[in-house]
This record gives sequence, C-alpha cells and structure tokens, in this order.
Amino acid sequence: MTPFPASEYVVLPIFILFLGATLAGALIAVFTKWIIRSVCGLALASVGLAGMFYFLNSPFLAVIHILIYIGAVCITIIFAIMLAEPDEPTDAPGQHSLSWTLGAAAAAGGVFLALALLGLKGDWPAPPKQVSDGSVENIGVALLTSQSLAFLTIALVLLVAILGAIAIARKGRHME
Repeated sequence: MTPFPASEYVVLPIFILFLGATLAGALIAVFTKWIIRSVCGLALASVGLAGMFYFLNSPFLAVIHILIYIGAVCITIIFAIMLAEPDEPTDAPGQHSLSWTLGAAAAAGGVFLALALLGLKGDWPAPPKQVSDGSVENIGVALLTSQSLAFLTIALVLLVAILGAIAIARKGRHME
C-alpha cells in the first residue's frame, strides 16, 4: 500500500488537531457553569479521543467510542437536561474552598504525572506489523475475541447512563 502523498506534512497537524480537541473539550466540560456546555465539551473531547484511537490503529474502538459516547451518552444527558427542572441551581457562597481546589488540582497533577511517566518509561510491546484491513469479518472476530472486554465495558457504561437518565427523568417536572 502506498502512503498518501505528503503524508508526513498532514499527519502531525491532524494528530495535533485531535489532541487539541480532546484537551479543549475536557476543559470546556470541567470549567463551564452550564451543564449543556459541559455536554458539548464531553462530545468534543470524545471526538478528539476517537481520533486518537484511530491514530493508534484501532478504528473499531474509534467508531464505537463515537457511537457510544456521542451518540448515546451525550444524547441521554441532553434528554435528562430536557426533562429536568428548567432552573439551574445557583452556587452557594463558600461552597468551594481554595484548599479543596488546590487538593483536587494536586491529585489530578499526580495522576497525570504518573500516567505520563508510565507512557514514556513503560516497556511497551512493539505494534504488530500486519494491521487488519477493517473488513466485517475481522471486526466480528475482534469483537468476539480480543476486543470483547472493551465492547462490554462500553455497553455497561451506556447501560449506567441510560439508568441514570431514567432515574433523573422519573421525578418529572413539578408545577409551582
């Protein structure tokens, strides 16, 4: 298979675009006050993460990630928002202290540092030379053998999201 012409100039910017989408979506999801914007940030981060899966030669996980997290989880959260109360709660004064924020930032930094060191210094096996062609047969075999745990985990996350949306929507709207 011949590579795409000028691929060495195109691949890195696309990878950086997916990386930027993941980081921007995560920051939007965490730091915004409005929950609908947080869902949009989650969707953007999911698109970026799916792109990262594709760059890791795992197009099946990329497609499943888009289908489950954007097509199911984000839509379920949006339905829960639509069925929930229309008013957003206001922040109570003194609810977030500086020490709690610094502690959470230190914990997140520690987890990031540990994962970065694991990724950079870990003894990772070399990727296989032959990558599957993505045919339906290969996807079916991968789904039932080597990727079954990932698929079942994604299905379990979807089930929990649907049950959470049902639990939230069960209360319904009340008239004042």
